[in-house]
Amino acid sequence: MRYLPHTDEERQLMLQRIGVAGIDDLFACIPASRRLKAGLDLPRHKGEQEVERILSSYSAQNMPAGSGPFFIGAGAYKHHVPASVDHLIQRSEFLTSYTPYQPEISQGTLQILFEFQTQVANLTGMEIANASMYDGSTGCMEAVLMAHRITRRHKAIVSGGLHPQCADVVQDMSAMANVQIERLAPDVTANEDITASIDAQTSCVVVQYPDFYGNLRDLSVIADKCHENGALLIAVFTEAVSLGLIEPPGAMGADIVVGEGQSIGNGLNFGGPYLGLFATRQKYLRQMPGRIAGQTLDADHERGYVLTLSTREQHIRREKATSNICTNSGLCALAFSIHMSLLGEKGLRQLARVNHANAVKLADMLAGIDRVEVLNSTFFNEFTIRVPGDAAGVIEKLAGKGVLGGVPVSRLLPGAGLDDLIVVAATEVNTDQDRQALLDGLKEAL
Repeated sequence: MRYLPHTDEERQLMLQRIGVAGIDDLFACIPASRRLKAGLDLPRHKGEQEVERILSSYSAQNMPAGSGPFFIGAGAYKHHVPASVDHLIQRSEFLTSYTPYQPEISQGTLQILFEFQTQVANLTGMEIANASMYDGSTGCMEAVLMAHRITRRHKAIVSGGLHPQCADVVQDMSAMANVQIERLAPDVTANEDITASIDAQTSCVVVQYPDFYGNLRDLSVIADKCHENGALLIAVFTEAVSLGLIEPPGAMGADIVVGEGQSIGNGLNFGGPYLGLFATRQKYLRQMPGRIAGQTLDADHERGYVLTLSTREQHIRREKATSNICTNSGLCALAFSIHMSLLGEKGLRQLARVNHANAVKLADMLAGIDRVEVLNSTFFNEFTIRVPGDAAGVIEKLAGKGVLGGVPVSRLLPGAGLDDLIVVAATEVNTDQDRQALLDGLKEAL
């Protein structure tokens, strides 16, 4: 069906019906600085072939992840996804039964979600997990709201090592949810004394592990201080593969573990769709957002799967809901679960070791460059380097040489005085030639 635009009269009628003076009023919640001041520089109309040609030329200006050495991380990682994953998720019994509202004809989907929950609980070291969230950043926000419901307090302490986009989502939510956010200053080397901020009014502490800059830290000290003050510890991760090698947050006392699952089973996809992983303690089950797939017996005493908990507002009354995000990225969760099943525990641990080994090789090589400093004492597969001058400019020079060399911190934290820092990630897809290309390109750029 072709797109048929509305007439001016139809638009005016719709605006009158919903009670606003103009279209701009519909975007009042978006800061003025984020809105376009004028229309896009595009032709007013073209034929279909011409549109395809123009948009293809714009697309060609992008540098796809697979077109050269790739060292970007900071929340989105390039891992190898077996061809069998895409083949299986496109089977009609999975692809067309996306939302299992009728359990009697959605047993395959419900069983996958049941197994997915088990995998996430095991991965995070927690007791229960839900059937996925929208993505990692909104999952982080949901975890903060859950902690407020449990503790009946409204103060959240956000670590300076939390991914800036996660912290921004939590900050944006606070204005609408009667939440006080204490956001600590950027913490490049994991030296912040986060326990000093915890008091009797604290609802939760949000800490990333490994953090945005790649640092690892012992969460048990923070967990103990939280529990002494009746607060909860929320552990956030962006690189799910790391949990195949490092100590899981649940083993260090975390009460809620939430993160991004993109790096297992899902490609970069130019930024989405991704999926959020969410796990917690059994005693907090009733306050957990999202859905839970459970196992039961039918009238013939045969094993069957059902939704045993649905707390989203599309299922129950809004005032009783624990979440108003009405999707759970089910197909991405399926891809995650299939990839995890193919790997198994042994395969995941081996994959994690390869990631870490490649990162160590790269860090040693970069540390040997004059005027380049590796800031991390511990890391998994990404770390932060300091370069002289403008890091964003260095990254642009590398891109001009066909190398995607990392993420300048200034891109996500503008104005924070961290313009000379780059977050660099290394995964199993990087070769010796890739690392040498980054080394040579960085030397030339400097």
